[in-house]
Amino acid sequence: MLDSLINDSMILLQAVSVIVVAALLISRSRYFAEIMDERATWKNQLVLILVFGIVSIYGSVIGINVLGGIINVRDLGPLVAGLSCGPVVGLGSGLIGAAFRFSQGGFTAPACSFVVTLAGLLGGLVYLCKGRFPSVVFATIFAVFFELLHMMLTLVISQPFDLAWSVVSQALGPMVLANGVGMLIFASIISNVIRERETKKERDSYQLELQKKQAELVVAADIQKSFLPGKIPDLDGFDIAATTIPAKEVGGDFYDFIEQDDNLECVIADVSGKGVPAALFMALSRIILRACAAPQRRASERLRCANKMIVDDSGSATSGMFVTLFFASLNRIDRSLVYANAGHNPPLLFRAASSSIERMDVTGVALGMMEDMEYEQRQLVLESGDILLLYTDGIVEAMNGKEEFFGENRLRSSLAAATELSAQGILDSILRDLNRFSAGAEQSDDITAMVIKVRGRSGSLNQ
Repeated sequence: MLDSLINDSMILLQAVSVIVVAALLISRSRYFAEIMDERATWKNQLVLILVFGIVSIYGSVIGINVLGGIINVRDLGPLVAGLSCGPVVGLGSGLIGAAFRFSQGGFTAPACSFVVTLAGLLGGLVYLCKGRFPSVVFATIFAVFFELLHMMLTLVISQPFDLAWSVVSQALGPMVLANGVGMLIFASIISNVIRERETKKERDSYQLELQKKQAELVVAADIQKSFLPGKIPDLDGFDIAATTIPAKEVGGDFYDFIEQDDNLECVIADVSGKGVPAALFMALSRIILRACAAPQRRASERLRCANKMIVDDSGSATSGMFVTLFFASLNRIDRSLVYANAGHNPPLLFRAASSSIERMDVTGVALGMMEDMEYEQRQLVLESGDILLLYTDGIVEAMNGKEEFFGENRLRSSLAAATELSAQGILDSILRDLNRFSAGAEQSDDITAMVIKVRGRSGSLNQ
């Protein structure tokens, strides 16, 4: 008896191994993928009904005839069909398996035909209840209990009872074992496919979202560039150069020029933060500063006006966003420079007469930090050959591989070494020194700089 049980079980497990190969092929098919994507059509459902129906037929063909009953794994095809593809595919494949089993005859044919149809239907109902293929554990337990139900229905329907009992007692162990193992492997394959597809969907969704964000950043970068001056103004008596290099696609640094009669107002600023929020706040700050422009308004009044509008319009005092800004007004007639500072890095001023570099230390609170702030204003006169260097902290806080800052001292040295060059030449020289220092290290902050060099009285550069 034990030898017969082992032999029957091995035969059924061999059949299961063939079915598992079929399962692997089915799970990788286009039709199965469409069902997994909830794109069921009459075509893909019909194909899968035929495929799983053939699996059920194979389960009957490979079965073992015992006293007129057939020990088999025919229920496996419809069960998996129903659990993975829904009641239509489950019931359809079950009917195919049932028709073939009924054609084989035997006193258990009516019961077995009914049961194989029921397998696809019950599997499909489970699919409808869960909305997807169940877990591997659930599917395996479901297959085991269904085979127990199969045996009970065989006893109830098949006659004579004594003969049915003999068949069931011999078939119970092999069929429960084979169908349980088959479902375990089948369910594992399908679950892996489902996980792969979900992972792919998540990856595709992430990549799509990333592409959208990159496209948005490109648009934002283009918009931001449109806010920067299209060209450097040509102010009689001065040579000017400026540039900005965002650390990301968009940044928070900006510079601007506003022409007012004989004056050219120069602005350099650095918004707290990076990315799109900083870029938006930059645009707001630039617009507000221009809105505060008036020929009669002093530099300190301009900053006070801008600070109030930024706080009122953006709520930056509570949002944490602010902007440091240096404002300077150049007069081409008397070469005077009127300036005010809202928490920005103090510019460096090279005096040609003494070959010395001064630090323009006047400062105030950054715009947008607090309401009703007062700003100090100062004035000086520039001479031929003098050089004014405005910059953001992205330059002095740039780091090399040793995590050392470029710092103000290196910036001073870089400026001192390039004083004989034009404004653009000075700017290029400083950036080259900065790049050599960084030695390929990732740029961590926006870099913006402006160089203003006073021309000689003759109109040529003082070199």
